[in-house]
Amino acid sequence: MKINKLILPFIILVISSTFIACSDDDSNGDDNGNANNFDRSLMLVNWADNIIIPSYENFSNETNTLKEASDAFVDDPSMENLTSLREEWEEAYISWQNVAIFNIGPAQDVVMRSFLNTYPTNTTNIESFIENSNYNLLDPNLNDEQGFPALDYLLFGAAENDAQILELYTTAPNADNRRQYLEDVVNRINSLSSDVLQAWETSYRDVFVENSGSSANSSTNRMANVFMEYYEVRLRNGKIGFPAGVYSGGDPQPRLVEALYNKDLSGRLSLEALRAHQDFFNGTAANVDSSAESFADYLDFLNTMKEGENLSTLINEQYEVSESFISALNSNFFEQINTDNTSMLQAFESLQDNVVYLKSDMFSALSIALEFDSGDGD
Repeated sequence: MKINKLILPFIILVISSTFIACSDDDSNGDDNGNANNFDRSLMLVNWADNIIIPSYENFSNETNTLKEASDAFVDDPSMENLTSLREEWEEAYISWQNVAIFNIGPAQDVVMRSFLNTYPTNTTNIESFIENSNYNLLDPNLNDEQGFPALDYLLFGAAENDAQILELYTTAPNADNRRQYLEDVVNRINSLSSDVLQAWETSYRDVFVENSGSSANSSTNRMANVFMEYYEVRLRNGKIGFPAGVYSGGDPQPRLVEALYNKDLSGRLSLEALRAHQDFFNGTAANVDSSAESFADYLDFLNTMKEGENLSTLINEQYEVSESFISALNSNFFEQINTDNTSMLQAFESLQDNVVYLKSDMFSALSIALEFDSGDGD
């Protein structure tokens, strides 16, 4: 089973704009419940110009470097070049965590997230494609044979040790085909990152910023749903819940971890994703130490309180609690689950505690309709 395919049953698009509320909140923002006096256009400008586009620029730069390392390895498959390629894969994968949230506009149009990070990867199909050289990575059905998880397998998991992995690219049968497949996977990652960045820079940025109203199709409302879906389904469930066995009757599924073959990276990827999510909530710029209009500011503008405290403060405090739980885990989630899954479940619960604040309290205060359902009763 694949993470993106596992989570599909949990995502039910709701055609109507009915808001599903499950909160015991004691405040709905300002006295009139009117969230429309806040200048959403300033928030959209900050999101586009200071967070989203710079994050895509960073990611595109990383995938360019990844391609350079891949080209060098394909031309000269040495252990030195393999090591360099692995390092660049890791840096690009970490950078990906900062743009994976933005499944809107160009990224949604090209199904970027599905192509780049469906895991675990389908190793049987990958080996078949290498043997037969018969594949088309543009095929939407081949989302789990490419992207970062496929490179994870190709660079770390295709054989038992480094010497044997290198042999697969040099003297083993189908070595030429394997180098070609590796190159095609990297090129696909690089082209998708470039295409999405270019679309944001040339046209979609203005479309996004100018759609500053409060309708269900407005940029703020759509981004809020994308933001929440990522937190609940991709971060909480995909990175923690599914491998920890939350949705398999308590039976842990360690082979569902992100970065299954370079296992020491799974913890860092989760932390990077969590921090990126919190930064977006706070409107923190991608490349400079500054922040501007954000969801947090929006809530503060409305004087949104929960249990006698600012809701934005409670949300940020819970982000920090979750970070402390995840930081305390073994960076190798596969090993963590097999040795102490209770700690993984505690990390899941810490993430869950923020679901109520974000999904129910924030959406209610901002008068934004929830347009997805994770399917787990939250």
